Amino acid sequence: MKKLVNDPADVLVQSLAGLAAAHPELRVDFTNRVVYRADPKPHGTVGILSGGGSGHEPLHAGYVGFGMLDAAVCGEIFTSPTPDQVLAAIQALDTGAGVLQLVKNYTGDVMNFEMATELAGAAAVETVVIADDVAVEDSTFTAGRRGTGTTVLVEKIVGAAAEQGRDLAELAALARRVSGAGRSMGMALSGATLPASGKPNFELDDDEMEVGVGIHGEPGRRRVALATAREVAGMLVEPILSDADFGGAPCIVMLNGMGATPLIELYLTFGEVRAQLDAAGVRIARSLVGNYITSLDMAGCSVTLLRADDELLGLWDAPVQTPALRWGQ
Repeated sequence: MKKLVNDPADVLVQSLAGLAAAHPELRVDFTNRVVYRADPKPHGTVGILSGGGSGHEPLHAGYVGFGMLDAAVCGEIFTSPTPDQVLAAIQALDTGAGVLQLVKNYTGDVMNFEMATELAGAAAVETVVIADDVAVEDSTFTAGRRGTGTTVLVEKIVGAAAEQGRDLAELAALARRVSGAGRSMGMALSGATLPASGKPNFELDDDEMEVGVGIHGEPGRRRVALATAREVAGMLVEPILSDADFGGAPCIVMLNGMGATPLIELYLTFGEVRAQLDAAGVRIARSLVGNYITSLDMAGCSVTLLRADDELLGLWDAPVQTPALRWGQ
């Protein structure tokens, strides 16, 4: 498999160097592999921290900036960051108001962020674990549901609230509310190729697809025959609507690419998703289409649906300036 890399062992560090070169509004701690805002929020405001294994770009480093994250801790590809990495970020962000950690529900991530919190000692740290994938209740990498697309929405909404100066308890409660109101479901047409191995982490025949796949290539609900975009939309939307009530409220919907599916196909699929949500009486207030939480070069997509209200929509609409999300002033 052809890759634009130098040495596979240096992909993460060299990628972070490129990120810093492209975005002078960011600062990179290469020792601990943490991406920060170059100009932090005012002293005495809550720091918003996230992170996890790399390979899901733009998650998480691409969401560091005004209106979103204050820092992102970058583990190796598909590997949780270490407690020492997370601790360095906590210590850098804590200016007296505490730190809120937004963590996807993967065993290594949860364990290492919790260990870092213990090591931080007197620092005020709250952790919210995001577990929104309706595909499976437990998997190889998690106890309970996996954390997937809702993570992006939590980071945006909570980041906007943090810019308003809300305190740690308020922000943690908001993060839990958003996390609990979101559901996701994904599918894959191919595996992801890790630079170190040079081959896909799972194989699919030309006439097969995986429904309910995880963002690390974990098995989903079933492997089925290749289907049309309309049929795929149904396979993703139906489990979400069966899992939670999205009627009677404005909703945010994200059609996310896994890394290798072109936008022309993502927009085509979003049209099918929208038609199915309209038919189900789900009112779409905001939408997002593109590559926002990927799995290297996996082909496929995921749907995330968030039940919102006027407060959440206002925070979603608030200005954001990060490498991957930019709108407003």
